[in-house]
Amino acid sequence: MAYINENYLKLPGSYLFAEIAHRVSAYKKENPSADIIRLGIGDVTLPLPQVSIAAMQKAVEEMAHKETFRGYGPEQGYPFLIEAIRKHNYTDRGINIADDEIFISDGSKSDCGNIQEIFSDNNTVAITDPVYPVYLDTNVMAGRTGSLMEDGHFEGVVYLASNAENNFSPALPTKHVDMIYLCCPNNPTGTTLSKAELKKWVDYARENDSIILFDAAYAAYISEPDVPRSIYEIEGALDVAVEFRSFSKTAGFTGTRCGYTVIPKSVTAKAKDGSRHPLNALWNRRHCTKFNGTAYIIQRGAAAIYTDEGQAQVKENISYYMENARIIREGLKAAGLTAFGGINAPYIWLKTPSGLKSWDFFDKLLYRGNIVGTPGVGFGPCGEGYFRLTAFGDRESTERAVERITKLTF
Repeated sequence: MAYINENYLKLPGSYLFAEIAHRVSAYKKENPSADIIRLGIGDVTLPLPQVSIAAMQKAVEEMAHKETFRGYGPEQGYPFLIEAIRKHNYTDRGINIADDEIFISDGSKSDCGNIQEIFSDNNTVAITDPVYPVYLDTNVMAGRTGSLMEDGHFEGVVYLASNAENNFSPALPTKHVDMIYLCCPNNPTGTTLSKAELKKWVDYARENDSIILFDAAYAAYISEPDVPRSIYEIEGALDVAVEFRSFSKTAGFTGTRCGYTVIPKSVTAKAKDGSRHPLNALWNRRHCTKFNGTAYIIQRGAAAIYTDEGQAQVKENISYYMENARIIREGLKAAGLTAFGGINAPYIWLKTPSGLKSWDFFDKLLYRGNIVGTPGVGFGPCGEGYFRLTAFGDRESTERAVERITKLTF
């Protein structure tokens, strides 16, 4: 008899974005002529940078010739990409990261979900609320939590409320936690933590022998000087933090899949016998066992963004999306709605009007405005009464969506 992993049964009926797709599909079936504007899932709409296209085309040509053909590559990633990452994002910023502390993957979503495999099931997990669902769901799947309670929280998880009342800067845990998930700039709220705020978390982790799992997928969107681009800008973080990065939103690689995880060899955790072990070695073992490496062609495209020309093209695309964010944020405020984010991140987090619940506001926008967003409660109980819009649409659709919202009455 084969038995299932019953931890999966603890999860809600469907993944958040699958439920959104289901509702939109049902509405579209009833209203086939509806002009739906999608500002829900954070998928990019601009094409890949031309430097990446050129680099991948050249790499494809290499694969056509025996002399330059490549089969299995290094699981950790090709040196040309690792060195480009290390120089641009770390050493040029005064951060000492070694080549063998960077692991190339098929995206930070995979890494954020898979990293928990190297930790004991007995660890206590802390997550911000609201939160990117992958952090929580993968720990539920692993059996690191109890069951889902009536208030929408899982037993055994320490939730860190993040809302307008605390300026989206959650308080430190009042009980000991072992694993802390932080996302900055934050998905879904689009808000950030200052260097001073992050220093509090690093100090907590050092004092409590905890590990910070830091998702920096949107670091390229940061514009304000007091917001760190990497957690390793914070003194002491090299001893307690793992950092996740992505090319998806930075360079439009949502469909081509490339990201990386940084694990300094100085980050360690304990075995039951009290001995300490570097997470770098554990992740390398997991990576080599379960992953055959990101495609050579894709890695060539990713490396191209670190050229001067590539950086200019990436910044141009990011500026385009951030102008969309400005249009949405200012349009919402002009319509009398309270909005957050959209300054250092391509997400706008708005407070639903008239006390509407998140899914009710979703339905109202869909049925009355033909606009798709993301209900805040889908990111956690503290997201109730909030709603996320993304700036990844094209300019014309973004402007039309804002115009429609301003004409709605709530």
